[in-house]
Amino acid sequence: MSASVEKRYKWRREDYRENTKGLLMVNTGDGKGKTTAALGVVIRAAGRGLKCAVIQFMKSKHDRYGEHESLEKLGIEIHTMGDGFTWDTNDKTQDIKTSEETWALCVEKLRSEEYELLVFDELVYVLDYKFLDLNAVLEEIRAVRASQPHLHIIATGRNAPAELIEAADLVTEMKEIKHPFHAGIYAQQGIEF
Repeated sequence: MSASVEKRYKWRREDYRENTKGLLMVNTGDGKGKTTAALGVVIRAAGRGLKCAVIQFMKSKHDRYGEHESLEKLGIEIHTMGDGFTWDTNDKTQDIKTSEETWALCVEKLRSEEYELLVFDELVYVLDYKFLDLNAVLEEIRAVRASQPHLHIIATGRNAPAELIEAADLVTEMKEIKHPFHAGIYAQQGIEF
């Protein structure tokens, strides 16, 4: 392999922050795979030595999911903060309180200057349900991106607001074509959780 090809592919961790344009990425749509795609990026980033954290807004903090087992084995930080999805809790006041507490942890991680990639799983749902103020969330993200231009952020969930899409650098829409649930096949361990 020639020296120029080697240099192009060689990962030089010490230059990472100086030579990186942090991206705001949004995985949205009614199809399956939004969180899974975000976790794939986390695994790739961690494999390159980036410090990553995943914060989940709605999945129940009392449950353990496959991603917990895998990410913890890889030394990747994951925080599951939710009370279950809104159709589980049926308590909007509690959902708002939990969303605010979870966003406070996100802000702490954003401002810490310790990370290269943060995933805010299910944040888009919370914004769609208006459990958090969209403008306040976007302003915080804008401010942090200005002060930490290397930081990558991924937000997931259905029905991404137009303002979030406009602010993002990369938006991927998962579209459902066919889903096993409609054939009576329910969520399965290792596939959905």
